[in-house]
Amino acid sequence: MSLFYKGILSNGMRLVVEEISSVRSVSLGVWVNSGSRDETPATNGMSHFIEHMMFKGTNKLSARQIAELFDGIGGQVNAFTSKEYTCYYAKVLDEHFKLALETLADMLLNSKLAPEELAKERKVIIEEIKMYEDTPDDQVHDLLAATMYPDHTLGYTILGPESNLLAFTREDMVSYLSSHYTPDNLVLAVAGNVKADEVHRAAEQYFSPLGGKRVSDPQVAPVFQANKQVRRKATEQAHICLATQGYAFDDPAVYSLILLNNIVGGSSSSRLFQEIREERGMAYSVYSFYSSYRDGGTFGVYTGTSPIQAQEAVNLIGEILADLATNGITNEELRKAKDQVKGSLMLSLESTSSRMSRLGKNELLLGKQITLDETVRRITEVTLEDINAVAKRVCQGPMAMSAIGPFEDLKKPN
Repeated sequence: MSLFYKGILSNGMRLVVEEISSVRSVSLGVWVNSGSRDETPATNGMSHFIEHMMFKGTNKLSARQIAELFDGIGGQVNAFTSKEYTCYYAKVLDEHFKLALETLADMLLNSKLAPEELAKERKVIIEEIKMYEDTPDDQVHDLLAATMYPDHTLGYTILGPESNLLAFTREDMVSYLSSHYTPDNLVLAVAGNVKADEVHRAAEQYFSPLGGKRVSDPQVAPVFQANKQVRRKATEQAHICLATQGYAFDDPAVYSLILLNNIVGGSSSSRLFQEIREERGMAYSVYSFYSSYRDGGTFGVYTGTSPIQAQEAVNLIGEILADLATNGITNEELRKAKDQVKGSLMLSLESTSSRMSRLGKNELLLGKQITLDETVRRITEVTLEDINAVAKRVCQGPMAMSAIGPFEDLKKPN
């Protein structure tokens, strides 16, 4: 059994807690309402760079001491940056919760951003960019974003361009932090064997020095564009993404899209996997995916295949999507997808990390919690008519395409 709690610290920072007395772990995360879509051409890459720098030492702890502290208590600490948010998180035994919270707060409030550490980390991230450029199956997704949103910040990469990284100064970071790392822009999410009142007191103690208010321009909703970009590169495989317009994070149709994604290419029994990999042996990796943002979203397909059959694979994917749009799915496919999605959801929530992530994202993006029971209910209530309406929209809508491989061009599906 678990209990939910939501509170607000005296400085305006939001707190969400799920008490789970049946476990011995605690997962905690500080969610910052800032990612690559909040940047400008000149600051693209700043959110990710700052994420790295938060681990490079505070006024009290060196970078090595931060690492040794969590290793010494058998815990985990890490962070990630996305298009819409940044998260700093840790997982520890319940007896070490306050130490972990104090350390995360120290990192976010008191990082030194030492020039010598900045110079070293700049090189680390440049190496990360180079590693990423050697991974075309990842790179093709960023190329897709730039193709769909050429005039919007959702088209920016999270790492940013190398030229920006070389130009960023400590003063730039301090300015960005003062306008984005403010109490009204942060959420602390905690799940595990804790008491909410104790979490609130500890959070008040460690985060109360944080002040200020976010300074930002109003966000403009993205406009999906059905463009195409093909990047010639000497790869062994052709890496291809196709995408159409999807749904925002809070759109009720998202539940139908989750199920449709499972049927199209989200599992080993999906249509794409069975037809392209199992029946024709055209690809090792083929799957569908969806991305939902505050004010938009996408639904897409990825595959990696031999360059000589790239066009055939694109055409086949187009045929599979067209068939879904025209003929819809079966009752049996919908039933199986519901069982699979609900089962996967239940299993994931056995982890305090997954529960913490759910808490943080719901509060940050929706400003409220959607319980597991409500999620299961919404999935169960999706009808064949609902999902076929979504399939008709996303499977036959205007399509964007990105591709990387040793060729000059590919044509979109007919």
